[in-house]
Amino acid sequence: MTMISEKGNITIHTESIFPIIKKWLYSDHEIFLRELVSNGVDAIHKLRMLARSGEYDGDLGDPKIEITLDRTNQTLAILDNGLGMTAAEVKQYINQVAFSSAEAFVQKYQSSDPQQIIGHFGLGFYSAFMVASRVEIDTLSYQAGAQAVHWSCDGSTEFTLEESSRPERGTTVTLTLQADALEYLEPSRVRQLVKTYCDFLPVPIYLDGEQINRQKAPWKESPQNLTREDYLEFYRYLYPFQEDPLLWVHLNTDYPFVVNGILYFPKLRPDVDVTKSQLKLFCNQVFVSDHCEEVVPRFLLPMQGVIDSSDIPLNVSRSFLQNDRTVRRIADYIAKKVGDRLKEVYRNDRPAYINSWQDLGTFVKFGALNDEKFRKQVEEVVIYRSTAELGDPAYTNLQEYLERNRSRHENRVFYCTDPATQASYVQLHRAQGLEVLFMDSFIDTHFITFLEQEYKDVKFSRVDADLDDSLVQPDQGTDLVDPKTNKTRRETIQDLFRRALDLPKLTIRTEALRGDNPESTPPAIVLLPENQRRLRDMTAMMTQQPLKQFPEEHTLVVNTAHPLIQNLLSLSQGSLLQADGPSPSGELATLVCQHVYDLALMAQKAFDAETMQTFLERSNQVLTRLTNLRP
Repeated sequence: MTMISEKGNITIHTESIFPIIKKWLYSDHEIFLRELVSNGVDAIHKLRMLARSGEYDGDLGDPKIEITLDRTNQTLAILDNGLGMTAAEVKQYINQVAFSSAEAFVQKYQSSDPQQIIGHFGLGFYSAFMVASRVEIDTLSYQAGAQAVHWSCDGSTEFTLEESSRPERGTTVTLTLQADALEYLEPSRVRQLVKTYCDFLPVPIYLDGEQINRQKAPWKESPQNLTREDYLEFYRYLYPFQEDPLLWVHLNTDYPFVVNGILYFPKLRPDVDVTKSQLKLFCNQVFVSDHCEEVVPRFLLPMQGVIDSSDIPLNVSRSFLQNDRTVRRIADYIAKKVGDRLKEVYRNDRPAYINSWQDLGTFVKFGALNDEKFRKQVEEVVIYRSTAELGDPAYTNLQEYLERNRSRHENRVFYCTDPATQASYVQLHRAQGLEVLFMDSFIDTHFITFLEQEYKDVKFSRVDADLDDSLVQPDQGTDLVDPKTNKTRRETIQDLFRRALDLPKLTIRTEALRGDNPESTPPAIVLLPENQRRLRDMTAMMTQQPLKQFPEEHTLVVNTAHPLIQNLLSLSQGSLLQADGPSPSGELATLVCQHVYDLALMAQKAFDAETMQTFLERSNQVLTRLTNLRP
């Protein structure tokens, strides 16, 4: 047997490569452990393949990776029982292939922002020099009669290669750590790195005799082999201390690209940044990044879970990744699978879908706004809470709404954006059998405009924008009440409010609102024309500030059928008993008109401090004068 004892130089074109390796990606120097453990797992996989093909008939033993820490010598070692290497293979793979790969990687990206490189795969074996002053390899090949060899390099371009006394097949990589990398001698730090990067590698990883990785990757399992509790347990492991997810999607395809994963729809929290990815990107069960903004469609960024693909290029810039054809196809595949899953739940378990809609709706609507294919796919599963008697809770999609109301108001949709402030308007519509949809999520301001573009023959009317003919009793209030001026009831009430309010830009209409009980309808309502209101909404959205000033140009609809308005007319004409004190009934009528207007206005806007103070003072005056009335 030829004795091995050799010294040599690694031929490189970048003389400064080691200083660059040591400092490049310095904030990410912990990835050395991921790279070395991944190499060990690859060696075990290759040996298994050789065994299956009949090229190796020896004992495979129990596959494992062992990590040992030596505080005294300040070394960290990673051992695998894979296929090992011969001296010739060490020269080829370590001195030539691995080093040239590291050199090419550094040459290409040393001037780039490290955070713009996906995954940082590519430094491989030589990433060890980011934390080590010396790296040694002890290895014995699976090949019959092979001689164990020892390779050593101190971070210069010189190496030594000699015989080793290693008796077992496999490879041990030993790092003598630099002074600023001694944190990696702490077992807790190593456990944390293994959990982050290598937790789901299919080979057990040991530290101090204890397995420290989960090993099983649920996303690699067939969905048929996983229970509901399996999915929930995995989610709780990935995202502890969060509420259970709403739904999940299992990705599993190997053509025309390889993608596996489990995506969860979480309950959205107010502090979640929907522009940042919540997903974890893996490559062959090795953690790569928790930033998947370039891999999944924007509207799916708030989803949580895992995407694992060996077809996503990692040693590239993010801008390249965004334009990569395969990545775009993977993103389209993920969006389609999400849409398929939503439709599946909607059709097979509609109550569960409805109960999840408050959170799901943001995903679905945002997706429809941003992705034409996705919009067509989920059109039937975009639902809205409705005033119709459809069950508890009552939800419908737009197609069902239009069909259900075809005979009452064909191609017209009544909707509400604020159930609290628009409650009286909604009640008006409900009383006349008009179905109202609630579009009150933060995304609906955009979504309504989108719907109008999609359904050009449908008119969308907010309940407080105008009055449908069915809400008004025709020919009411046309009787003469003032023979001197020859004015009708409606005209007289209109003049009364115009004088009392003295707002030149305010339009005052008098209508008799329909209702089984006149007292159940509001005495007056404020309307803001649809185009004017939308201009306000758009301005508020662009400025990111709510508009405090209500437009001077708006409409006050006074309900002539309400007893309060009828009494007010009588009060203004002096037909009621006079109040005690110096104030005549006409002055009280003016106060009541102003009060009715403010009550109507409160449904449209919040009062500022000054307006609220005036309103409260007037309320006290009105109540005081009313209680002073005597028979």
